[in-house]
Amino acid sequence: MNFRYITKSAKVVAIAAMMLSGQACNNLLDEVVVSGIDNAYLNTPKGFEDGVNSAYSALRIYYATQLGLTMTEFGTDIYATGADGGYKGFHFYDTQMNPTVDYLAILWDEFYRGINTCNAIIDRAPNVTGVSDDVKKLRIAEVKFLRAHYYFILFQQYGGVDLRLTETVVATKETKRYTDAEMYAAIIKDMTEAMADLPATSAQYGRIIKPVAEMGLAKVYLAKAYSAQKAADDFTKAADLCKSVTTNYGFKLLDDFASVFDEGNQRNTEIVWAAQYTSDPLTNLTNNTGAVNGGNNLHLFFGMQYDVQAGMQRDILNGRPFKRLRPTTYLTDVVFGDRINDSRYKKTFKDTWLTNKPGTYNTAFDDSKTSVTFASGDTAIFIPGFEMSKEDRAKRKYQVLVPSKYSEALFPTLKKFFDTKRPDMTYEAGSRDYFIFRLAETYLMLAEAQLGAGNVKDATTAINMVRTRAGWAGKKEAMAIKESDMTFELLMEERARELAGEQTRWMDLKRWGNLVDRVKKYNPQAAANVADRHLLRPIPQTQIDRSAKNAENVSVFAQNPGY
Repeated sequence: MNFRYITKSAKVVAIAAMMLSGQACNNLLDEVVVSGIDNAYLNTPKGFEDGVNSAYSALRIYYATQLGLTMTEFGTDIYATGADGGYKGFHFYDTQMNPTVDYLAILWDEFYRGINTCNAIIDRAPNVTGVSDDVKKLRIAEVKFLRAHYYFILFQQYGGVDLRLTETVVATKETKRYTDAEMYAAIIKDMTEAMADLPATSAQYGRIIKPVAEMGLAKVYLAKAYSAQKAADDFTKAADLCKSVTTNYGFKLLDDFASVFDEGNQRNTEIVWAAQYTSDPLTNLTNNTGAVNGGNNLHLFFGMQYDVQAGMQRDILNGRPFKRLRPTTYLTDVVFGDRINDSRYKKTFKDTWLTNKPGTYNTAFDDSKTSVTFASGDTAIFIPGFEMSKEDRAKRKYQVLVPSKYSEALFPTLKKFFDTKRPDMTYEAGSRDYFIFRLAETYLMLAEAQLGAGNVKDATTAINMVRTRAGWAGKKEAMAIKESDMTFELLMEERARELAGEQTRWMDLKRWGNLVDRVKKYNPQAAANVADRHLLRPIPQTQIDRSAKNAENVSVFAQNPGY
């Protein structure tokens, strides 16, 4: 049983106009657009529930969108830019990333709308009649976690921001930047209070429940543990929270890594929390991100240009290739270097394309032959993942794309997010739910926290849960590491192997404090530009301009250094 989010618009507390109604046992209920809502609607039982549901909608700004992907995978050690697309300043760390970039302002504004919705729910709950105290307590816990989650992402991306914990009813220019200590204190307080009042499970898929809050708070403690605000017990607290998620709620790793991302298996025992999408355009609508009809867009951005190659044309099965992100050599050759024991290279990247346009063609990237002839369903392109010799390639009746021929248009294609349920081959709005938290990451966080706390034995046990699952049949024991192998370098690589493309990497490198070092080593496009200032994004110029000015006529909301 599910509940629905809404998209923001105009009126309820100047936050939302399209309201959710009720619950459903399908993936999301039919949207009902409610117009003419006044500010008092939020004080009614129906308005209170609709307002809580609307607080979730900001998740769709960040998760499974090009905006969120740009701010989490670009500019890291594992992904480089493809041939097409914009916002490459986030990868190159050059002057293209500046305070006027619209993605910076969109995330800022939409998250603050979500935060103010949460504030309104919390502030108004005591005066809402017709809703039981138990329901109020539960809903307040949900929005406290959401408020903290939105603030944590803003804090990690921008540094200290304006910490508003009560409803903003009218526009104001009175703003300030809070310190890191104040940000951590507020976020931890919200998540801790939410955790105490949340249930272990919910009949409504997608609701915030206790294990979600525990995993979210563990992420906060991990970030804090590496920061100047660190406390001696941050790693231990994070480990305890992760241990609870892995043991207390019945979550279970699937036997096969690939099955986690099967389109027909979205609600599986590994998913701790998911952002919900659907095939309904109104429900999917994501404001201000440039996405056509919203939806889960991740199927668009990792694809190579297969559709103009010999024997191929665009189809729904292989996706619409926007060529935004391509794996770095470090990702393909080092992180995924073990193909004998570890199944994740084969199960992460698409390596075979079958002909959907039969005929005879001249070859393009395979110099071992001059032409190829295909019948329908024949292999047209194969990517072996290693430098297959020209002699071996010549024996194949199809084109073989070897690493020396990779380019910004042709490269191994991440297949985690393929969406074959779209109505036609040009349709952009995907309907798959997006996994915000999944159990494999919980185990990796547990390993990181225990390693940080000096508990190498338990860190090894935790990381082996993920590694042995990933082994080929008969190779699972070979995937298990010994305590002497449990290093921070292994942990970093293991997170890349398991979570490639899943909107974690930039935040990981920032948390670890090695973003600059690893970009210099593994991201040649940005090596000359990246600097310590890039651990924070520019504050949107719109925020600086709409804040009050001091006696020197300078905005009281300071820009981050270097921008």
